[in-house]
Amino acid sequence: MNTADQYLKAIYLVQRINDGPAATGALADRLGVSPASVNEMVGKLQERGLVEHEKYRGATLTEEGETRASDALQTYCILERFLANVLEVDDFRTEAKQLESVIDETVADRLDTIIDREPQCPDCFYADEDMCEHLVEDGFAD
Repeated sequence: MNTADQYLKAIYLVQRINDGPAATGALADRLGVSPASVNEMVGKLQERGLVEHEKYRGATLTEEGETRASDALQTYCILERFLANVLEVDDFRTEAKQLESVIDETVADRLDTIIDREPQCPDCFYADEDMCEHLVEDGFAD
């Protein structure tokens, strides 16, 4: 997953939390970057047809952007569940965030065979908790 996919995933989650466009400030907070960095990347994503951006309202994913964001979120969920359930990593969310930008689709697919992912993934992701619903159910929430 590349940086663009991380932004798409963040927009997807902020849209779900806010039930509307993802504001620059909310994206900056979620990604741990400056609002200027968000504006720059959102502009690039808009040029690629992945995001629609309306000044002072926020970013909204296009259909293609939503598909890519969903795929990116699914990869993140696979990482979280593998790190938490298989490797029993305590700080699995931090580790998943660090790994998501370097993992490729082949590795994610292979990890997926180990974790027995739910078919509704990633729709079952708890955006507010920033973790898979099944990890919350398994008692991994703070």
